[in-house]
Amino acid sequence: MRGNHMIQLDFDKQGGMVPVIAQDYRTNEVLMLAYMNREAWELTLKTGIVHYWSRSRNKLWKKGESSGNMQEVKEIRVDCDDDTLVIKVNQVGDAACHEGYKSCFFRVVEGNVLKVDGVRVFDPADVYGEKK
Repeated sequence: MRGNHMIQLDFDKQGGMVPVIAQDYRTNEVLMLAYMNREAWELTLKTGIVHYWSRSRNKLWKKGESSGNMQEVKEIRVDCDDDTLVIKVNQVGDAACHEGYKSCFFRVVEGNVLKVDGVRVFDPADVYGEKK
């Protein structure tokens, strides 16, 4: 469809959620993949801070609420099927990953092993009180 039209995300296609790719707005580095339900989407639009639906905790999640590593919205892109988002963000605190790395994609496949290819920005035990 060409031209402008109202935002009508398709939350029904994937069980009430849409996948969201968070990308650093300055470097275009992919930081993480998460999901939003309608409430997280509306809060993100209203506040300018990215909110997600945590599938593991089964609850709404304001990115950075525990760590302080919030994501400020700079741009939102919607795919052609209205069921996937790319959100370009200012990553406050320099770490998007709960394991303390800038990106959740800090490992690279080499042969049949995963090699860490990133620098840990914070220790999760210090931030969350748990060992990762």
